[in-house]
Amino acid sequence: MDIKQYDFDLPEELIAQTPLLDRSSSRLMVLDKKEKTINHRRFSDIKEFLKPGDCLVLNDTRVLPARLYGVKEDTGAKVEVLLLHQTESDEWEVLVKPAKKIKVGTRIIFGEGKLAAECTATEDHGGRQLRFEYEGIFLEVLEALGEMPLPPYIKEQLSDSERYQTVYAKEEGSAAAPTAGLHFTKELLQEIEQAGVELAYITLHVGLGTFRPVSVDNIEDHDMHAEFYQVSQATAEKLNRVRENGGRIISVGTTSTRTLETIMRDHGTFTEASGWTDIFIYPPYELKAIDGLITNFHLPQSTLIMLVSALAGREFILHAYQQAVEERYRFFSFGDAMLIL
Repeated sequence: MDIKQYDFDLPEELIAQTPLLDRSSSRLMVLDKKEKTINHRRFSDIKEFLKPGDCLVLNDTRVLPARLYGVKEDTGAKVEVLLLHQTESDEWEVLVKPAKKIKVGTRIIFGEGKLAAECTATEDHGGRQLRFEYEGIFLEVLEALGEMPLPPYIKEQLSDSERYQTVYAKEEGSAAAPTAGLHFTKELLQEIEQAGVELAYITLHVGLGTFRPVSVDNIEDHDMHAEFYQVSQATAEKLNRVRENGGRIISVGTTSTRTLETIMRDHGTFTEASGWTDIFIYPPYELKAIDGLITNFHLPQSTLIMLVSALAGREFILHAYQQAVEERYRFFSFGDAMLIL
């Protein structure tokens, strides 16, 4: 399938640079995939589209302050490092810039020696394995020296780093936020629960796949990078119960969707599991785990627009995106939201 089938024109000024003051005041485009209708609302209206007995599935991963700036020990040349995921106790897979300067054995110093790293292996696409050296607790050192790794299309500085975390973020480990969840406030989640909708939490640590563009003409040739996921027994039991009772499972974000679809693909039912997933969802893949999806507006030619196309159909999604551009919706991480039912 040709990657150009997932292209669309996006004016640069529609890429949201800063989050709204009130998380739930973003716009919400509601798609009915059977009736092929489109509704324009506010995110705080989402309660109207959820029914008692439904279940929202939220990814409780927390973004690490994963961007570090250091210097090469031998030359003093500046180096930027983005932590992706932990491979051993003090070893991490990372992206480095400039990658060609970092070879096996290269040492990098951060924070005037508070943190040091040695390159132990090289990977494709600027990837490296670094072994870190420090005193104390690594996450505390990272909090002191690291910066929030905002996506490259966001040029503005973020004054409050918590605005790039969901209000329910708990499990440290992501290189990027599961941005569909950024629209929820604690109050809105409470109102949703009081209306009889269940909340279930899974974890998927967002990694390299978020930053890697599709660089092949035929999307079937694209390799997804693996990301760590975890589903508890309590969540699995809740999801099975909701489905048995006729409730709908509505995934908050593509990360939650990929986790649930991995479980369903591998086990045929919701079950406690953890591991690595490189599932790549695109048409004509038939989603088996979810009945609806809350998501943001994604990049042209991205794996994420392919995933939502698998749920609602490519032509309908591209029509909705055209409307979003015409109606001046805000795109990407700090942008507006879409609900597909």
